[in-house]
Amino acid sequence: MSVPDTEPVRKHSRAGLFIPFILLLVAMVAWTGFWFWLRIQTADRMDETAEALRAAGYEVSWSERSIGGFPFRLNVTLTEPRIREPSGWALAAPRLESEAYIHGLGNWIFAAPEGLTFTRPVAGPVEVKGRVLRASLAGLDEAIPRFDFQGADLTFTPGAGAQPFGLSAAKLAEIHLRPAPEDQAGFFVEVKEGQARFSGLFANIAEDGEIALKWDSILTKASALRGADWPSAARAWADAGGTMQVQEAGLTAGEAVIGVRSGVLSVGDDGRLVGALETTLRQAPRALEAMGEGGVLPEETAETAAAVAAAREGADETAQATITFQAGRTTLGPVAIGPAPRVY
Repeated sequence: MSVPDTEPVRKHSRAGLFIPFILLLVAMVAWTGFWFWLRIQTADRMDETAEALRAAGYEVSWSERSIGGFPFRLNVTLTEPRIREPSGWALAAPRLESEAYIHGLGNWIFAAPEGLTFTRPVAGPVEVKGRVLRASLAGLDEAIPRFDFQGADLTFTPGAGAQPFGLSAAKLAEIHLRPAPEDQAGFFVEVKEGQARFSGLFANIAEDGEIALKWDSILTKASALRGADWPSAARAWADAGGTMQVQEAGLTAGEAVIGVRSGVLSVGDDGRLVGALETTLRQAPRALEAMGEGGVLPEETAETAAAVAAAREGADETAQATITFQAGRTTLGPVAIGPAPRVY
């Protein structure tokens, strides 16, 4: 009896063991190519934006640019960046660092580790340094982007020949811009534990105390705030009927306090504020007298305004008054106390 021949045992292919590694390698190569393509696109977009701004009258420059962050981020570092808009406002820094994740290129984070300098059109430059100087920008494809700035342990130093700046230091400074429904935007500013630079007026008002500022407002017709420079943007916004509705605001200088309960502001044809603020004043007579002594107000005007404020004060040394900006003038109640603040 013969035994049938058995079929030889088939050897299993080992190709299946390598397929996941091959797919992983292909994915890594594809992702690497995609990242370098994004890197090139980012550089090209920056160059195109800079050229468009220059054509509109801006000054835009940097001495060096590096783009890294592989594999999941884009990190853009600029050395000596500077931008100046046509009306004279400018911003510069020794070094500006920014980053965004690949999956969220519409949200960028910025830091100026060596400080920055902002330049005022007439008053000149102010150097700002701090333990923290950072900002974020998101929603660039929207009518109103989201912007946040935070500075901690700040110092402010006017440049050579520049006019003084109101603060010499601040423990914390924040600026926030948020889109809101119905073509509105929230605008918020806060300064905590600030130190006044002036030795005369502010020292008399604050008695060497700390300066604190808070401003919480809503901008209407926010999408109209656009233009080739700041003055044209402000004019376009005002022409569209844009207003700033003040929700809460206040300035504290030592024991003297100016609190804003409500108000609506806009910009006149002359570039100055128009509107009115309903305020609460504490120790207003002393503050107004200090303005007269410091030359900010004519002495007779300061004395009259101080008398009006004193007449309205209650037992808690608090007075209610309306500050009005109209026809280029600022009035406290019935007393004109100086020109209206210039926006541009």
